[in-house]
Amino acid sequence: MKTVVSERGQITLPKAIRTAMGIRAGTILDVAIEDGRITVWKREETDPVHLWRGKGVRPAGVSSTDEYLAMVRD
Repeated sequence: MKTVVSERGQITLPKAIRTAMGIRAGTILDVAIEDGRITVWKREETDPVHLWRGKGVRPAGVSSTDEYLAMVRD
């Protein structure tokens, strides 16, 4: 695919590439020069809360989150 650099040094990523890579407004891209080529890659999500979400398991014998919180706060 081809794109043209604007007077301000900007490029537009073709829609097919944005769609395939899941790139949307606000996505952070890293850019580097490697072996005389410009390389661009999408920065992976590093928010620890987002990565952990859905992976917590309540201890055996605890029937609800409220019960667990009450237990650990005492």
